[in-house]
Amino acid sequence: MKGETCVLAYSGGLDTSVAVAWLRETHGFEVVTCTGDLGSVKDLGAIQEKAIASGARKAIVQDARDIFIDYFVWPGLQAGALYQDRYPLATALGRPLLAKLLVDAARAEGARFVAHGCTGKGNDQVRFEVGIGALAPDLSVIAPVRDYAWTREKAIAFAEENALPINVTKKSPFSIDQNVWGRAVETGFLEDLWNAPTKDVYDYTSDPTVNFEAPDELILSFDKGVPVAIDGRPVSVLEAIVELNHRAGRQGVGRLDMVEDRLVGIKSREIYEAPGAIALIAAHQALENVTVERELGRYKRQVEQRWGELAYDGLWFSPLKRALDAFIAETQQHVTGDIRMVLHGGSVVVNGRRSEQSLYDFNLATYDEGDTFDQSLAKGFVQINGLSSKVAARRDLNQK
Repeated sequence: MKGETCVLAYSGGLDTSVAVAWLRETHGFEVVTCTGDLGSVKDLGAIQEKAIASGARKAIVQDARDIFIDYFVWPGLQAGALYQDRYPLATALGRPLLAKLLVDAARAEGARFVAHGCTGKGNDQVRFEVGIGALAPDLSVIAPVRDYAWTREKAIAFAEENALPINVTKKSPFSIDQNVWGRAVETGFLEDLWNAPTKDVYDYTSDPTVNFEAPDELILSFDKGVPVAIDGRPVSVLEAIVELNHRAGRQGVGRLDMVEDRLVGIKSREIYEAPGAIALIAAHQALENVTVERELGRYKRQVEQRWGELAYDGLWFSPLKRALDAFIAETQQHVTGDIRMVLHGGSVVVNGRRSEQSLYDFNLATYDEGDTFDQSLAKGFVQINGLSSKVAARRDLNQK
């Protein structure tokens, strides 16, 4: 392996910065780093400089925000994906794209080896390696943090000994992952489930318990399940999320403190911030309630859970995921219209809906004059609908 190229998925954080020097020192690799900005990198040039300062021969960076939103975030929104009914999968949606960028970089560099900085306890090792295996099964994967049992203390010590540019200390040991769809914080004192998060844990949201902002009412417009305008003003895919992150975050929307079930079988405490995601998912669900037929909607809710599990479990490129994508895309054909909502005090409240594709019929729903619902049909419907239960109840009573 000495002298060969290894392409490292590089975030600029502790583990990947240490991995650059470690791969050179231990295996003799020429290290090329690969970084994709999914909405969290403020300065791609600084990332390049940090990678080179850590010992990389070359640093590849790419603004992948639009790709991320178009091909990963919007499918997640249309799927109503909330892992364990809460987490909008910000990190999970980003990993398959980063795996794709890593494979593309390895092909461009003629590399047989790729590496990542994931631990053996987390989900990301699965997301990277299963994704790489689906896209390029010939590549060999190196995972130094997992395979050589690095602890954060060891990694910090290695970085200090080798004068590597890191911004993590023993006093501030948080592990943070963020992109335009959300932010995740773990480790440190948060690993004690009784410890409440302190204000320095948060960055995307204001504290809704002390925030005295006036309620923010807005109108979100969708076309086939994708947001296209805010308050009647057309927005790009990126602008929609950035604006909602700001407006919903200012109202404290999207703070999640949860203990989740990791794929590897352990429970983990995670702090998430996803203001734009939570607001958009709430609006999208409200519009689906108006435009999606009842049986289709019921079945879609089952599909949403499985889709979210597949994304969370790193099976983005799996045959089942592709098949469910086709189903979800079909359900979005009529999800077009406007949702009015109020953001305030950490909550999202929908208070208005309109759509030319609406299945809501005022004349069928009203209890006032103009009612066209034939109530005379209801008696027979009720009797037939409950007939099997009634027959079973007679049997049960006769056996007592």
